[in-house]
Amino acid sequence: MMSSNISFCASILFSICLLHLCLQHDQVEAQPGGFASPRLRNAFNVIQNFKSKIQSDPKRVTATWVGNNVCNYTGFTCAVVPDFKQRSVIGVDFNGFLFGGKGSRLPLGGFIDKLDDLVFFHANSNNFTGTVPPGTAKHRFFYELDLSNNKLSGAFPTEVLAASNLTFLDLRFNTFNNSVPSTVFNLDVDVLFLNNNNLFQQIPRTLGSTPAHYITFANNKFSGTIPRSIGQASNTLYEVLFLKNGLSGCLPMEIGNLKQSTVFDVSFNQLTGPIPLSFGCLSNVQLLNLANNKFYGAVPESVCQLPKLAKLTLAKNWFTQVGPQCRKLIRKGVLDIKLNCILDLPNQRSAADCANFFSKPRQCPNERSLTIIPCRRRSSSSTSSEEKSDGPQALAPAPLSYRTLVPHRL
Repeated sequence: MMSSNISFCASILFSICLLHLCLQHDQVEAQPGGFASPRLRNAFNVIQNFKSKIQSDPKRVTATWVGNNVCNYTGFTCAVVPDFKQRSVIGVDFNGFLFGGKGSRLPLGGFIDKLDDLVFFHANSNNFTGTVPPGTAKHRFFYELDLSNNKLSGAFPTEVLAASNLTFLDLRFNTFNNSVPSTVFNLDVDVLFLNNNNLFQQIPRTLGSTPAHYITFANNKFSGTIPRSIGQASNTLYEVLFLKNGLSGCLPMEIGNLKQSTVFDVSFNQLTGPIPLSFGCLSNVQLLNLANNKFYGAVPESVCQLPKLAKLTLAKNWFTQVGPQCRKLIRKGVLDIKLNCILDLPNQRSAADCANFFSKPRQCPNERSLTIIPCRRRSSSSTSSEEKSDGPQALAPAPLSYRTLVPHRL
């Protein structure tokens, strides 16, 4: 009898402890079958279905995906979702897991779209195939999507355009092709990484509508000009990479409105024309790279006097003149102007090559606009002593955007 009473008391004590724990976790109700909530039961079924599609798991991650406690599975994060007051899977972090599917196919469909309470989905460096499935954008609290360095393909995944809560979108290092929809710049994101795909055609004119702080178009097949609307992002755009595309035409003077930008890189394109005088208004720029294009004319002294400039790269163009302020930067190693047409400097193009280049008529359609200086309206009394300095004061920064040019996670 005493043994029976002890067992009964122990059972009551266990039940009280369990109830206490549930009340401490936003009153999550325990469910039959060992699941803490119906939403975890659904997640269990979705995960197990996805597990059955995985053939390659070199890090043996899926060995932890056993039992009913999905919150202990490697790669998954759980929390109480506020509208249902139930515990659920709210995050997936598969970065670097190197998952591969059967027959070299590992679709996202049936997985990302079925985990209804996702806040973030990070899957850098795996072997997901196909595209972003319909239904992904319906997640109520979906803020971060990282599908970089996978084997996704096809047209730009338009499903992401309906994910109105996204703040982080990383699609780099896949093989998405075709054009970028103009509405992508309506997404309320802080980060938009599209580099290292097969995206082509022109960059949409809506570029300036983006609130993003960091944008990478690098290593695609974009053509045409940089949209003039970029100047509308004057208060928000910090870093933008256009390098290694097929962009052409002259730089719009509106770039000079990017008063918050610290990194601007258009290297390795087919751009031409003089540097707009508006570039002297880029008061926060630290890294400015125009190398490997067809720019020509004089390098504006105002650009060489930018107060925070740490590196100015103009190599492999057709510039013909640099003034005393720019020559100071050459001596300091800040300005790289090798292989241009400044014949009194070393390491320049040959006189014959320069003559051949300038034998063809060259003119920008917006020639007059290139002389506009939008920051001239500022009175001399409002110009800081830093802006009047003779050269760069900052150390070379470590920009976020350049880290996107390698496949690994950020």
